[in-house]
Amino acid sequence: MPHVIIKMHPGRTDEQKKKLVAAIVKDITTIAVCEEKSLSIAIEEVTPEDWTEKVYKPDIIQREKTLVKKPGYNPLKR
Repeated sequence: MPHVIIKMHPGRTDEQKKKLVAAIVKDITTIAVCEEKSLSIAIEEVTPEDWTEKVYKPDIIQREKTLVKKPGYNPLKR
């Protein structure tokens, strides 16, 4: 029962979001060998000014051991 949360900056159209979700659904159901009905996906829009506190620190820094793909940026190093 995969549940995917996509956190990204605002600005994508509904059409872009639908295409993104469709691609993710296709790949997850194929690769993870699961039915579409068992998959859920949420999109959370986070403003750039809130990104470090609401995403980078809690989801990337504090959960680094769970990351499979690490980001190539660090907003804490300026």
